[in-house]
Amino acid sequence: MPLPVLSTYRLQMRGDCFTFADAEKLLPYLADLGVSHLYLSPILTAVRGSTHGYDVTDPTAVSPDLGGAEGLAQLSAAARDLGMGLIVDIVPNHVGVDQPEQNPWWWDVLKHGRDSAYASYFDIDWDLDGGRIVLPVLGSDDDVDDLVVDGSGAEPVLRLGDLAYPVAPGTGSGTGRDVHDRQHYRLIGWRNGVCGYRRFFSITSLAGLRQEDRAVFDATHVEVKRWFDEGLVDGVRIDHPDGLSDPAGYLTWLREITGPDAWIVIEKILAVDEPLDPTLPVAGTTGYDALREIGGVFIDQSGAGPLTELVNSSGTDYHAMPELARSLKVHAVTDTLASELKRLCRTVTAATGFDDPRLPDAVGALLSRVKVYRSDYLNLSSVLPVALAETVAEQPDLAEPLAVVSTAVAKDRAAGVRLQQLCGAATAKSMEDCLFYRDARLVSLNEVGGEPDRFGVSVAEFHQRAAVRAALWPQAMTALSTHDTKRGEDVRARIGVLSQVPSLWAEFVDAWEKRTPSPDPMTGIFLWQNIFGVWPLDGKVTDELRSRLHAYAEKAIREAAVHTTWNEPDSDFESAVHSWIDTLIDGPIATELTSLVGRLDEHARNDSLGQKLIALTAPGVPDIYQGTELADDSLVDPDNRRPVDYQARRDALTAGREPKMRAVAAALRLRREKPDTFIAGGHTPVLPEGPAAEHVVAFARGSDVLTAATRHSVRLAETGWGDTLLTLPSGTWTDRISGAQFSGRVPAAELFAELPVALLERVHD
Repeated sequence: MPLPVLSTYRLQMRGDCFTFADAEKLLPYLADLGVSHLYLSPILTAVRGSTHGYDVTDPTAVSPDLGGAEGLAQLSAAARDLGMGLIVDIVPNHVGVDQPEQNPWWWDVLKHGRDSAYASYFDIDWDLDGGRIVLPVLGSDDDVDDLVVDGSGAEPVLRLGDLAYPVAPGTGSGTGRDVHDRQHYRLIGWRNGVCGYRRFFSITSLAGLRQEDRAVFDATHVEVKRWFDEGLVDGVRIDHPDGLSDPAGYLTWLREITGPDAWIVIEKILAVDEPLDPTLPVAGTTGYDALREIGGVFIDQSGAGPLTELVNSSGTDYHAMPELARSLKVHAVTDTLASELKRLCRTVTAATGFDDPRLPDAVGALLSRVKVYRSDYLNLSSVLPVALAETVAEQPDLAEPLAVVSTAVAKDRAAGVRLQQLCGAATAKSMEDCLFYRDARLVSLNEVGGEPDRFGVSVAEFHQRAAVRAALWPQAMTALSTHDTKRGEDVRARIGVLSQVPSLWAEFVDAWEKRTPSPDPMTGIFLWQNIFGVWPLDGKVTDELRSRLHAYAEKAIREAAVHTTWNEPDSDFESAVHSWIDTLIDGPIATELTSLVGRLDEHARNDSLGQKLIALTAPGVPDIYQGTELADDSLVDPDNRRPVDYQARRDALTAGREPKMRAVAAALRLRREKPDTFIAGGHTPVLPEGPAAEHVVAFARGSDVLTAATRHSVRLAETGWGDTLLTLPSGTWTDRISGAQFSGRVPAAELFAELPVALLERVHD
């Protein structure tokens, strides 16, 4: 029987620096911390040198670089000996094909074309080029002339630099171009905007799998099934299910091979007003929805106006952001994902017999009105009709091609599936990977699963959503940091404090911009917040931090795609940004930044600790991303995959002085002691009373656990608690963090005398 999943600890597995053996060494520490399950990033064989594992090349084998099947079994057994289990992240949507010779299935398809035993495994557009697979891997089309036939190995291959491609039997004579023209694939320049297979978003090195075919599902899950058959793991996290042809069908098959008790959570990114389909056979999502709610309750919503004015002062109309979001999604559909759009339009035409030249515009306009990743889940049946109605009302000239699209979706499953897959990819590319790097009002809101135009979360909304999660998805994952978050939880918490001091922040930014103007005002407002978020308390910027800031800034401005892009980098603008960063680090502004960070540090720590305790005790199963039991200053990947200093964390746990570590250990250990309280204990708001009641968020789990946290502490520092009280349920309660005891009507000043949070356990009725 699987062990009940009470908490998880995410580990980023890497063959070059963190293997199963390394994870095994951590087990005593994690057991002492109170963790119930290790949560491993993808562990199947991936591209050699992969630092993340999402580019699997052989889904039938555990990565030998991590320790192979034997290493996994040893880790699982060692965890079981300590009463712990394993959760593994799996990637059903795609495999890595950047180095074809490392992926035996892909190599075979390229070599044999439609005659390959694996031809049906991949979502290949066989009609695009007369049965040849179009591979956009060249710098330009003319690079085909530089191909050479290499017969030095076991079989002849076509080579171009480090790239190698197979040669079909009997086709290896002649020049490189001659041989290329006889193959089942065609190499073209990547700038053509054409790809012969479904990709993960717009990443051509990741080819989509056809999991809707049971044979493909079985072949790609043979190793996963073995894990459950042999009791090696207790659950799985499913990466990007929205990319699949039939997510619900896939999850049904997955449940069959894992068994009824396995813990399955899915990386389903929900819109704020989007419920998770209750018919899915899963425990819930991976927690981006909870991340928004928990972090949002610490945002001071009164700061929206002044921070909006700061953005507007740069010459940007912040209220135009919704329109910008729609235009970015149209661009993602018609430009970034043009190849997928063309394939969809051909599918629509084939299904209806109508070939309207306005189909691309119609699809782009339609999907810009769809606010979810995909709308074909059973509980979202009204989303597409509403989007059609809104699009026709706004653009009546597209009524006819939209009718063609609607007809195709009704008649042909393939058309509907491709529309949904395109919608999800376009949402990610336009929102997470673009708009979230442009919206500069309060960047801590620009998070996966977030909607930056919603400025914070009220206590009322937080409690309602937590109660719903307790009732419907009590074992869904909750998270504050992941490998995909744009900033680590503590960086977001510090930036979030700016919502409490918006005028002060605007004054600083205005002064800094006058003395050290950024190359672009909006870029500056965006980057100032991120720099503030990671600025060291002592003001000492190490070479490592300087390098990290430069790397982050370069990624941010390219993702924003206003002045420079990944495909068309503007070296002048990028150099100006890098020079600006060095100037502010090395100049007098650095001293002012240090002073401001010191001034607000107590409040940042307040929010960091508060959101952490809530995440650990609110409904759901909390995940602790590696290292975040202590303060973490990570930015976006790959920054958040840096090695963790676990010796420092062992020492902090032993010392028992660091507030965040104390809170994490207390909460995890309490969860382990009282599993029923946290799995089935519901969520009951506990309302404070008095002049500073708005500064407390509190709730009970079951009848014997109560969490309370301070929020909006800047204003609280000015007014004090006064006569604010929190009335506890009957009995005597002990704070598992501080050891203090309380009962009855407790003054907030007393409850939060040592720390801005309390985790109370009823010890006597």
